[in-house]
This record gives sequence, structure tokens and C-alpha cells, in this order.
Amino acid sequence: MGKKLLITEKPSVAMEFAKALKITTNRKNGYLESNDWIITWCVGHLVTMSYPDKYDEKLKLWRLETLPFIPEDWKYEIIPAVQNQFNIVKELMQREDIEEIYNAGDSGREGEYIQRLVFMMAKPNPNAKMKRVWIDSQTEEEITRGIQEAKDLSEYDSLSDSAYLRAKEDYLIGINFSRLLSIIYGRQLAKSMKEERASISVGRVMTCVLGMIVEREREIRNFVKTKYYKILGEFGDETASFKAEWKVNEKSEMFESTKLYNETGFKKEEDAKEFIASLTGKEATITALKKSKQKENAPLLFNLAEIQNECTKRFKIKPDQTLEIIQNLYEKKLVTYPRTDARVLSTAVAKEISKNLNGIARGYKDNEIQGYIKKMVDEKYATNLIKTKYVNDSKITDHYAITPTGQGYENYNQLPELQKQVYKVIVKRFLAIFYPPAEYSKIQVTVNIKEEMFHCSGKVCVKQGFLEILKPMEKGDKKSTESTKTVENNTEKTANDSDKNEENNKQDNNNLEILKNLKKGQNIEVKNFEIKDAETSPPSRYNSGSIILAMENAGKLIEEEELREQIKGAGIGTSATRAEIMKKLEKIKYIEVNNKTQIITPSEKGERIYDIVYRSMPDMLNPKLTASWEKGLDLVAKKEIEPEEFMTKLKNYIHSKFDKLVVKM
Repeated sequence: MGKKLLITEKPSVAMEFAKALKITTNRKNGYLESNDWIITWCVGHLVTMSYPDKYDEKLKLWRLETLPFIPEDWKYEIIPAVQNQFNIVKELMQREDIEEIYNAGDSGREGEYIQRLVFMMAKPNPNAKMKRVWIDSQTEEEITRGIQEAKDLSEYDSLSDSAYLRAKEDYLIGINFSRLLSIIYGRQLAKSMKEERASISVGRVMTCVLGMIVEREREIRNFVKTKYYKILGEFGDETASFKAEWKVNEKSEMFESTKLYNETGFKKEEDAKEFIASLTGKEATITALKKSKQKENAPLLFNLAEIQNECTKRFKIKPDQTLEIIQNLYEKKLVTYPRTDARVLSTAVAKEISKNLNGIARGYKDNEIQGYIKKMVDEKYATNLIKTKYVNDSKITDHYAITPTGQGYENYNQLPELQKQVYKVIVKRFLAIFYPPAEYSKIQVTVNIKEEMFHCSGKVCVKQGFLEILKPMEKGDKKSTESTKTVENNTEKTANDSDKNEENNKQDNNNLEILKNLKKGQNIEVKNFEIKDAETSPPSRYNSGSIILAMENAGKLIEEEELREQIKGAGIGTSATRAEIMKKLEKIKYIEVNNKTQIITPSEKGERIYDIVYRSMPDMLNPKLTASWEKGLDLVAKKEIEPEEFMTKLKNYIHSKFDKLVVKM
């Protein structure tokens, strides 16, 4: 009777599969074997693409006449350091007693690529059936399900095509344009950097991200603050008063006036004073008073980009560190697959979600978490998520959101403290979706003085709901719109100021108590007017978490979570590769990352590289172009375009760029 061969991505994963298959046979040299099964493993990449000099020794030299280099028949080679393990895998795959071969590599595009390269080079037994195991976690139940439901390997051929094309695209763009730009601009760069020689490294994703960082830095550097003047009115009496902010309207005497900087501020202080003088002594009436209740649901679950951003803000760690931590939690069975773009659950998973909750309740010995679960039980919170925003099959491609499995607690105590903290962040985000929405009471008041409108609002949380788990400071504490802010920021900001938030919340609370006693049509005393200095402020620099979010959204840094979900499309890079891109940019010294704050700045060399690319092939800096290539790879994976069509477009792009650049020389 024949045997089944299963190949995992690494030895530790192989051990988990062995446990699920109840294989207790002693480990052999590079594999495990029982009566029915053989389990072996890769150790990351075993096979790599050959450099140009393997095609022709002359290509070792960077010369213009040998470019562009676009091979017709691609060469691959075994990585010398892992040759022994490749030989073991190859020998096992070629055994005549093997009837079925299971690709149990990482369940994603890059995982598919690693294994397909091995299959291509190893030339397995042609009589063996080839199958693909696709799992969302490394719990025994999920591994067993993955093996039982393994599909024919051919069903993943389009994903494999996409993976091969991604590697070829990065190879061709990286090698050809790095060589070309180095030939044209290398001496100039070396001279400007006062170095003996300099090469220029460009990449499909890497160069685009460098562009985002340099452009943001220059925007900050060139930013000129603009001062303007806002007007506040104080209304009420000695016992209670509130402040409201003037805003121009169509009936205002200042409507479309050139004296205004914006709808709430004057360019010159003297004009603001003159305007106040025109209102002094005039009657004030409350012409609008709107009371409302607002509900806010818990945020969506984490995908990799979101948890990387959260961990950068919270723990000041880099995205690759976050991925490494969550990968370990995944391998310890504590969380589901980390390299996911989805922030929702599938319908099938949602139907079984009580298993995760029960597992957390039984196994996670954390008093705070157990308190939240006890409240869920005592208050009889619903656990049926099917008709909520947290379940959406259409927003899931390969994997659903990162969630706790409710298992793996036998491994928990051995985790480093930081990993325990990251795990708790994931658990709390998960539990929050079962809690009721937060509820707010809000009042908006408009005071009219001679058709000049002053606006004020008060907002206070009356029911915490999910905020009991995700405290305001933890979830970013969305600032309410209140009337006394003195700094108007007309650009994107990334950091939260918890002290200001607390102050704003107190102001809202006070406003609410005062405003709820007012009535529409009521005349109200004007106590005084004041001028508040305001100024525009520059955008914030990216940090190593916010740049990941910006990459996910094709170059846009969008702080508002719901808006981020609405515009989400093809991003720059993938969840699996973004952290590695940032790591490479830092390694080649194109960017610098502050270890304490995680703030990113471009290096002098990075800025010079940017200038060279901007002069020669500026579209390489365009996030939309980079995202469109990623979209093309996605279309190949979905079988909406043929691989040949993608490759033809790629070749045409390279040739057209070369034609333009060589002419400029």
C-alpha cells in the first residue's frame, strides 16, 4: 500500500501536522515517517531565481549594451545553505511508493511560490496525486479539516501563476532599472555623496514607498505656517455660560469676503476686532437647538496592516517585529493566520465562533479578560454575528481577520511578555465586537447675532458599550467636534494627544450640562467676545505603522477607520511583503527609523535617489502605478486575465522605459 507525503513550510509546523495526524514515530533525517504518512519540510526558501551571470558570464558586468535583460527561459537554482534539505525533499517526492503529495506550505501567494519552486526542481513521482492543504490556523481541528478537504493542486495554479509573475516582475524591474540608473547616474551620485562609487537600487514597491516618505518630508520642510484669527462668543450669565465659535454663512456680511482666511477665521487680527465691534451690544437668540443620540459600534477586527499600525503606536515596534510576534502566536495555535488583508469573518467561521469564545473563557487566565467574558454571560450579549458588519464573505480572499482561536494556552506561559501583550490586544479587539455599541448624547446649538451664527456642541458618552473593553485612548479616542479648539489642522495627522482628548471630553461634558437647559427661540446674554489665534500645521511624518496603512491604501494615509474600509482597493505590496520592504529600505540606508518613536525620515542618500528617479522615470514613484501592477497580479490569481497578457505588458513597459532613458543619455 502506498504512502502519503506532506510538505510543510518549516520543521515546527511539521510537528503540529504530525500531532494532528497522530504520528509518534521517531524523527528521521529531515522527515517523519509512519505506516501511512511521511512528513517533511522546507526551511523557508529552498530555491531561488538565478542572477544574470548564470545565463551568461558576460552579464556579471553592468553594461548598457546587455540591457534590458529579459530571459525567455528562466533559470532557477538551489540555495547552497539548504541544499541538504532540498535533497531530502526531492528524494521523498520521487519515491515510487508515494501515492499522494500534499502541499501544506504557508496558505498564501508567497507560500505557494516557495513550494511550487521545490516541486518544479524536484520533479516528483508523476503517478502521485498532487493536493493542496489550505488552513486558517494551526489548531488540530483546522489541520485535520485542511487535510481532509485538500483540493487538487491544479485548483491553485492561477495563484501559482500570480506568484511566479510577482517574482519575475520584481526581478526584471529591480535588475534592469538598478543597473540602468547606476550606469547613467552612478558617478554623479558618488560625487554628490563624496563616495568612491555608488550604485542605485530601485524596486517596484520599494521605490514607490521611498517616494512617499521623501515627499512627506519635503512637504513638512517646505511648509509655511499661516496664522489666522477665530472669534468666540461667550453666552449665558454668572451662574452658567458656554462658548460658541463664529462661522460664516450665506447671510453673513462677511460671506465671500477677501478678509477671511477660511470659513471660521480672519487673515488679520484688526479685521477680526472690527467685526467684533460691529456685533457688540446686539441681541443674541438661539435659533437652532438639536438634541440627538449617537451610536458607535466596535471597530472591525484586525488584519495584518491594522495590527502592525496598532503595535507601532502602542509598543513602538516595527512592522516586521509585529509580524514575527503574530507568526509565533499562530504557530503556537493562539491566533489565526496573520498575513491577511481581511478585517471580517466568513459566514462559516461566524457560525462556529462560540467555540473561540468558550476556549478563551476556559483557557485564558487573565482577570481583565475573564471580567469582560463574565459580563457578556451575565448580560446575555448576543454572539450571533451573521447579520452584522463583522461578517462579509465578499471581503475575504484567502483568509479572514486575525482572531484568537481559543486554543494553544498550554504554550501561553512560555511566551515573552511583549507577545502576551500583543495577544491580549487581539483578544480585546475580538471580544469588543460582541459588546453593544457605545451611546452618546449630543446637543448642537446655534446662536444668531444679526444673522451672524455662532455654533457650539456638547457630546458625552452615556453608555460605554464596547468602550469598556477598548478604552478611548486605546482605540484612538475620536475627538468630538467642539467649539474651543484653537489649532486648525488642514492636513493629515497621525498622532493622538491623550491630554487634549481628556480636556476636550471635560469641555463637552460641561457644555452638555449647560446646553440641555436652553430652548430654541430664547434670547441669551452676550457676556463677551474673544479672538483666538490659530495656525495651520504641517502633516505628520509617517511612523513605521502608519506607512503600512498608507501602503495598504495605495499611498493614502487615512486615519478615519470606516473611510479606510470604504476606499480600500489594490494597495502597494501585500500584507506578507510590506514589512520586509520597510526593512530593506532601512538596511540599504535610504531611510532612517527612530527606535524610540518609530518616526521615519529619508536619509540624504534616499533623497538623492528619489531625485534621480523623479528626473528619469517618475511614474515609478506613483502609488497608483504600483497598485495597478498589484491589481494585475490579483486578476491573474482570480483567472480574470491570462499570465501571458500580464507578462507582455511588463515587457512592453520595460522596453518603453529603456527607449526613453537611453535616448536621454
